[in-house]
Amino acid sequence: MLRASAETLLEVARDPRHLGAEIGFFSVLHTWNQKLSLHPHVHCVIPAGGLRLDHTHWIKSRSRFFLSIKVLRRVFRGKFVAGLKQAFQSGRLQFHGKLAPLSLPKTFAAWLRPLFRKDWVVYAKPPFGGPEYVLQYLGRYTHRVAISNHRLVSFAEGKVTFRWRDSAHNNEQKLLTVSIDEFLRRFLLHLLPKGFVRIRNFGFLANRRRAAFLPLCFHLLDTAQEPQADQNAADSNGLWRCPKCGGPTVVVERLTAAEIQLRSPPLLTSAA
Repeated sequence: MLRASAETLLEVARDPRHLGAEIGFFSVLHTWNQKLSLHPHVHCVIPAGGLRLDHTHWIKSRSRFFLSIKVLRRVFRGKFVAGLKQAFQSGRLQFHGKLAPLSLPKTFAAWLRPLFRKDWVVYAKPPFGGPEYVLQYLGRYTHRVAISNHRLVSFAEGKVTFRWRDSAHNNEQKLLTVSIDEFLRRFLLHLLPKGFVRIRNFGFLANRRRAAFLPLCFHLLDTAQEPQADQNAADSNGLWRCPKCGGPTVVVERLTAAEIQLRSPPLLTSAA
């Protein structure tokens, strides 16, 4: 799921028909819902734009949406199903209980076939409240466990009662009581294998790339946000005017994005 969602975003974003840019993002795996049932899903947090493929400009996404939902859900469906097929062929899938018949290749192929007849759901929304809210949200949810202590109401007579939020009824707070065995079963569903990384970075935020590409992104974002009127203000002699003091300026050298990235700051010399 993490691989299929990341490859989908990177591929669709690079397509000139959509954004035509290299994006960066991080993904967080969640495996539970409010009732502690198994509900694996991935949250992806993405800047509203990306680097042009030649790394010379920052391309801003459209204000109404980031990428086409229809395209995303079709590409994601294809990549996810292809991943299931590959996992089955390499023997990485195990089927137990009622699912045991799926271990037969013909049965598994017949089970996969109807998946392409349905529209898959990819949900996208703009962040609420700006960058500060995003950081606050991530601080609460990226490292939490399946249930926090404040949701536990009581433990009596071998039963556990906890609060859950019913999103189908205006997020109404409700109580759910289950046996201790059922509570432990649900909680243990969300213990990940040892060494499994549930928060992953992709694109220009990938661990091997962000040290080089983040400064370039900041530089290009600053350039893109400069007032256009000041950038294009030239007098009758063709001299550019400084946006601060109004004095004439002359371009002495133009640097490519790669040169900006590699160019070191000047050395500071102290006065004798």
